[in-house]
Amino acid sequence: MSPHRSKLLAILFALALGGTLPAALAAEAPPSSPVAASTGSGVWYEIFVRAWYDTNGDGIGDLNGVTAKLDYLQSLGVSGIWLMPINPSPSYHGYDITDYEGINPQYGTMQDFERLVSEAHKRGIQVILDLVINHTSDQHPWFQAALDPSSPYRSWYTWAKPDTDLKAPSAAGSLARHANGKQHYLGDFTGAMPDLNYDSPDVRHEMVKVGQFWLAKSVDGFRLDAARHIYDDLRTDTGKPETVRKNVVWWTEFRHGLQEAKPDVYLVGEVTAASPVALAPYLKPLGSVFDFPLAEQLIASARQERRGALGDLLTSTYKVFREAAGDSFVDAPFLSNHDQERVLSQLGGNPQHMRMAAAMLLTLPGRPYVYYGEEIGMLGRKPDANVREPMRWQRDPQAPGESRWKVSTAKQGSDVSVQAEQDDPASLLNFYRMLIHWRAEVGALRDGDIRVVPASNGHLVAYERKTADSCVLVVHNLSGEPQTFVLDAKDHHAFDTVRLHSRPGVTFTNGKLVLPAYTTVVMQ
Repeated sequence: MSPHRSKLLAILFALALGGTLPAALAAEAPPSSPVAASTGSGVWYEIFVRAWYDTNGDGIGDLNGVTAKLDYLQSLGVSGIWLMPINPSPSYHGYDITDYEGINPQYGTMQDFERLVSEAHKRGIQVILDLVINHTSDQHPWFQAALDPSSPYRSWYTWAKPDTDLKAPSAAGSLARHANGKQHYLGDFTGAMPDLNYDSPDVRHEMVKVGQFWLAKSVDGFRLDAARHIYDDLRTDTGKPETVRKNVVWWTEFRHGLQEAKPDVYLVGEVTAASPVALAPYLKPLGSVFDFPLAEQLIASARQERRGALGDLLTSTYKVFREAAGDSFVDAPFLSNHDQERVLSQLGGNPQHMRMAAAMLLTLPGRPYVYYGEEIGMLGRKPDANVREPMRWQRDPQAPGESRWKVSTAKQGSDVSVQAEQDDPASLLNFYRMLIHWRAEVGALRDGDIRVVPASNGHLVAYERKTADSCVLVVHNLSGEPQTFVLDAKDHHAFDTVRLHSRPGVTFTNGKLVLPAYTTVVMQ
């Protein structure tokens, strides 16, 4: 057993006896100043409350269920949680909101939510909410009022004019305009989600007020849904400089409004884009955006067992990001989320490829995001509901507390559950725990810059992570065969000790690092 694994099991044992982990993630600095170093792992965890844990026996996960599992999240080592929408909504997913300052009654009460935030903070876990402000539900009172052309809410939405092309496709791919009787309104995604009109000062004021309302409830920030679609409405708008400029102006205004209530508010934007260049403009106003191009490449590299374009992408991404935002940004890498097929499904169910994807993610800069169930190897393929299935806590999916909001399509056995994996040192769950705790243990893994280190062997990925007082070299062997990484003279001088390794059998002699199959090494 490796020294790190012994340490990990000791930590888990201490938690089981009621102990605590090291101090957790400090508040993020505003993007206008350099990102402060933090403690804890800096890893975030996405939760779909409906699928999480049920405390009242109705088969639907609830806020009290999130509170009940905070000790699990603390033992995993995460520093923050992102709750998918918890507002009242007519849909199962909640991305069409009818009350921005309310709690979905299926999930509990405002008192339940306030207790959750308080208990999370006691454990050093921050809480951000999914804020869905590009559009409302078509059942929202604002929209219902706006159907009357004389209503003051009419201007809160966008209505077709006589010369409007009613067949124009939206940036999201469907028709942009939807009929209500003889009138047509803009809705990027569906007719059930009419877009708010951000040219209206009333809308802008109201949405800043909504953010301030939740900050007063002690939340730490927001995940901003569909952040590029505030003005990116039509397919012809996408990528236009003027469209991007208007989005950036709004999000700058929004951040400033929230900073009046909480100067260190943490924002992370969902900006679906295929290149770092397209993500970069949003870094200054938001401070952090999800790194979609990197997610795609991490999975491709793990699947192919080859570095491929990963090294070049990492180098170009951070070059572009720094040019756009200086040092005042925090990358948000991830592997998959609630809109994408689950990682293990994308990797064809290969557990070793899953481990290598996780190892790369959790040794990269920024604040990595883990989607619930990813750490136990849940499968899930489209449609969307099937990638949002109940979290598996017990071997028996009908055990008390298990969400039963829908029947599982993955049909995985009882071994894919927290109960089955908790005490197995070789489980995927404990592999994730190990990697997350590495970030808490090694400041350079959590807060360091990155320099890609050349490797002639295409099965290897290597990069330096460096802060002012800590520097490590990370090397991944993505393949199923042992591989040798030869350090050049400069790196051999800087790194002479294997500090951490994910599997036994690593050797380092005369500048040659030999990595067993599917292994990650951290050198100092």
